Amino acid sequence: MRRKVTLKQIAKELDVSISTVSKSLKNSSEISEDTRLKVQAFAKLYNYKPNNIALSLKNKKTKTIGIIIPEIVHHFFATVISGIEQVANEKGYNVIVCLSDESFDKEVINLEMLANGSTDGFIMSLSKETQQKKDFHHLQEVINQGMPIVMFDRVANEILSDKVIIDDQLAAYQAVSFLVEEGRKKIALITTVDYVSVGKLRTDGYLKALTDHSIDINDDLIIKIEDIDNCSEAIEKLISNQDIDAVFAVNELFAVVAIKAVTKKEIKIPEEISVIGFTDGIISKFSSPSITTVSQNGVKMGRKAAEMLIERLEDEDEENERYRTEVIETNLIQRESTKT
Repeated sequence: MRRKVTLKQIAKELDVSISTVSKSLKNSSEISEDTRLKVQAFAKLYNYKPNNIALSLKNKKTKTIGIIIPEIVHHFFATVISGIEQVANEKGYNVIVCLSDESFDKEVINLEMLANGSTDGFIMSLSKETQQKKDFHHLQEVINQGMPIVMFDRVANEILSDKVIIDDQLAAYQAVSFLVEEGRKKIALITTVDYVSVGKLRTDGYLKALTDHSIDINDDLIIKIEDIDNCSEAIEKLISNQDIDAVFAVNELFAVVAIKAVTKKEIKIPEEISVIGFTDGIISKFSSPSITTVSQNGVKMGRKAAEMLIERLEDEDEENERYRTEVIETNLIQRESTKT
């Protein structure tokens, strides 16, 4: 008996992307006719069937929720998973967690695998590469099959679904305003590249706070990190070359690396430089000095996402397309890296 072929296998055999295969099978005009015909012929030859089991899920529930996150080492995502599991267990659901590793292709593969009869619906945060590509066809395809998706943190406004977020721009604005109220005037920003939605929103909040407090925006005090795993050199260069009296970092890792760079220069924290990070993780609590952070309330975000998904899964009105966006409040937790 011939084994069922997958999108990944077709893409590998024809030396094209998974996205190209998926779009070709749907006769997308974005793909050339020659490529479409080649993909369709291969799929027909190997009897490719897109998620047949998923199409029958309305009559057969698995009581399992699929979670797809960009990475597991980030404390924030761990707390969100904890919140999801709390509600899932209360409601009699199991969870399966998959990592996209910030990869568009892995995100597509995870969705294909879990939608193939393993789960009833998804809770997910988009990978960096998906946001860069702005290609969300795999999400829409799953939704079209009748499987609900709740997005959290990194979301796609182009997709109609329930979402759970924080007001990233407001949270950043309040954090930078706190630094200004401390008397800081030369506030550096360590952020992500703009296509990462939460980084872009936090950057916007930083810029708005400076503008509203009549502080000139100095582009030399702003660095946008693309390769997070190799951010040390850029951050050390920023700290070494600029006259800075505060740092606002859009995640915990950037804040820790900034503190390391400041300490290396024997600059006193918080007497000479204040540092604020994002995400109230274990590192922020136990670093030396401990780090003032914006808490995203990950557990609460996870609980809300699970409640919204299960509510939709158990809603008898299967045609309900009134989607909600829930905004979770944030708070600034003050520690040793800022003045008290």
